[in-house]
Amino acid sequence: MGLVLARPARLLGVEPFFMEFIAGIEETLAGRGLSVLLHVVPSHDAEIATYGRWATHGLVDAVVVVNLAEGDRRPGVLRDLRLPYLVVGTWAADPETPAVPTDDVGPVREAFGRLTGLGHRRIARVTGPGALLHTRARTRAYVASCRAAGIEPVLVEGDYSAEAGAVLTAQLLSRPGRPTAIMYDNDVMALAGLGLAKDLGVSVPDQLSLIAWDDSAMCQLASPALSVMRGDVHDYGVSVALSVLELIDGVPVTPRWSPAVRFVPRGTTAPPPA
Repeated sequence: MGLVLARPARLLGVEPFFMEFIAGIEETLAGRGLSVLLHVVPSHDAEIATYGRWATHGLVDAVVVVNLAEGDRRPGVLRDLRLPYLVVGTWAADPETPAVPTDDVGPVREAFGRLTGLGHRRIARVTGPGALLHTRARTRAYVASCRAAGIEPVLVEGDYSAEAGAVLTAQLLSRPGRPTAIMYDNDVMALAGLGLAKDLGVSVPDQLSLIAWDDSAMCQLASPALSVMRGDVHDYGVSVALSVLELIDGVPVTPRWSPAVRFVPRGTTAPPPA
């Protein structure tokens, strides 16, 4: 199974998500004597070039496409190359494409509801890359939740890195009427935001509440431990691998969704300061 990650290689060393995801895939494929051919590239153009090489030399039986973006060319290229493929996420451009879709709306609503339930009215969001379809879906859910609650949306775009988490948190905390809560699109940016708040003398959770999307050992070991939106990433990889095996076997791909993402309260969420 081929998997290309178009992202800075340095992020793989600090972001646990893809390592857990790949572990679930590998463990499932191993029972059939199959494995993952992983390639890290800087761009979608480089990813598409990789697909061409794989197709020419018959190096993979199927491809998994992750991080779908607006106007994504990759599914069309794989179709033209006649490489079987599965998309991770919702691909509205072709609903018949084999996929393991995700719910990017419900968890945002839940996280937002948890914060407003505590009394927060100034809630900001640090997003992942804005071109990604799941980022856009989460943003739409956040903006809709803000409007329903009569709250002004505050959005800043990051790239999942610790550097972005720190810089963007500093920007948010320097605003007039700074937020009393921040929602982050991954754990690495949230952990960096927690460290930055400490450096600025902003007490978490007494003065600022934080919620991370995705859980990890780093979130649990942080001080205070991070409240998170947690899904079973390993099981997500298992579901993708089972669908890939059906794709390779030429049988109908069973509809599967990514595991549900639920709020886990820890030490970074509390009512806002009076």
